[in-house]
Amino acid sequence: MTPDEYCQDKAAKSGSSFYYSFLFLPPPRRRAITALYAFCREVDDVVDETDDAGIARTQLAWWRGQINACFDGAPEHPVCLALLPAIRDYGLPREQLLEIIDGMEMDLDQSRYLDFKGLQLYCYRVASVVGLLASQIFGSTHRDTQKYAHDLGIAFQLTNIIRDVGEDARRGRIYLPVEELQRFNVRAADILNARYSDAFRQLMEFQIARARQYYEQAMAALPAQDRSAQRPGLVMAAIYRTLLDEIERDGCRVLDRRIALTPLRKLWLAWKTWLKN
Repeated sequence: MTPDEYCQDKAAKSGSSFYYSFLFLPPPRRRAITALYAFCREVDDVVDETDDAGIARTQLAWWRGQINACFDGAPEHPVCLALLPAIRDYGLPREQLLEIIDGMEMDLDQSRYLDFKGLQLYCYRVASVVGLLASQIFGSTHRDTQKYAHDLGIAFQLTNIIRDVGEDARRGRIYLPVEELQRFNVRAADILNARYSDAFRQLMEFQIARARQYYEQAMAALPAQDRSAQRPGLVMAAIYRTLLDEIERDGCRVLDRRIALTPLRKLWLAWKTWLKN
């Protein structure tokens, strides 16, 4: 299996909406974004699938070494071998690739966030930085495209947090800021024990409204001259905004279920959005 095939397999098996967003890209850009996505999956899996925090830190340190080897030496892992041409062809910065690992390591350091400012840093590292790198791969000619990529990354991560409240709680994590739980009179114990209430629904409707605001900000910032090149991000936005609609329509019942779109619906949204833009 070649490095590119390894990354393709990693992306396809994930079932992520990201996979559908770059199906229609030309092969060189598709290989580059698939390698970036596979890298993100690898380091995310370190945290999600390793129970021992010490072992997880050691593995993340190894991944930092692999990224540094992409710039200074010869990496060993197939994902980093696949990343090499993307780094060269699209000028992906070392610092941003390392910052994604910093974001994943935040999950080892804390399972709660006092306020949205703290959560925003986490979202920036694990999602906005990915968006900035992706926008370079897709083709960016205007500085405002960075604002678009930043806000779209925040929107995506907020959507993930909304969708995964119950799943994260079962891992002992609550990403919803403590200050907002208190404001809506929702106890952490209610989330950890999957207890629904009107207060919880109102809290989640507030989270959905904020995510939608970031989507709107991102769309408003995207320059017309980069819109066609940035179609993969627009595809993702269409899929994720539809997911938010479904969560809201279901009464925000995310504590005991994981609301998701079918692969066929994702593919239809991807095709429709690609043609429209």
